[in-house]
Amino acid sequence: MTGEYARLTPEQFQRALGDPEWAHELVLETGMAEWETKPEPGQARRLDVDKAWDGIRFLLERSGFLVDVVLGGELIPGAADWGYTPPRHLAPAEVAEVVGELAATPFGALVADLDPAELIRAGTYPSGLWDEGGADGLEYVRHHYEALRVFLAAAARDGDAVLLWIS
Repeated sequence: MTGEYARLTPEQFQRALGDPEWAHELVLETGMAEWETKPEPGQARRLDVDKAWDGIRFLLERSGFLVDVVLGGELIPGAADWGYTPPRHLAPAEVAEVVGELAATPFGALVADLDPAELIRAGTYPSGLWDEGGADGLEYVRHHYEALRVFLAAAARDGDAVLLWIS
């Protein structure tokens, strides 16, 4: 299971709300195009945080983050599962709110008083990532968290909405 994100312009977002099949095709096409070009997160229209999604979710939830940027947002009306979950969305104003909170939440603050055993006790996916003190797993999550921060900041800068789902 991997955490997925896609940026949509306001016009694309409005169309996606009424035509989730069109949105799914757009996201698939974008993913295929970017697979070849591999843009940096600040230029990408699509982001995959791989299996780090649940570690990110756990750490943000544990810190009291106000918006769930992994499993939250509103459902796209009428959308089928895009893997394991149907797509959810953060409207442009919500993206801007999230970015402000993320900017004030460096990764070091999320893990400053963390006992990696908390991740194991919480059943955080994937379970094997937190073995032997969790240092490798936390570095993996840090990498994807930082990419997500940059991706969402670019979305906010451009006034984009963001779709999110688990595939």
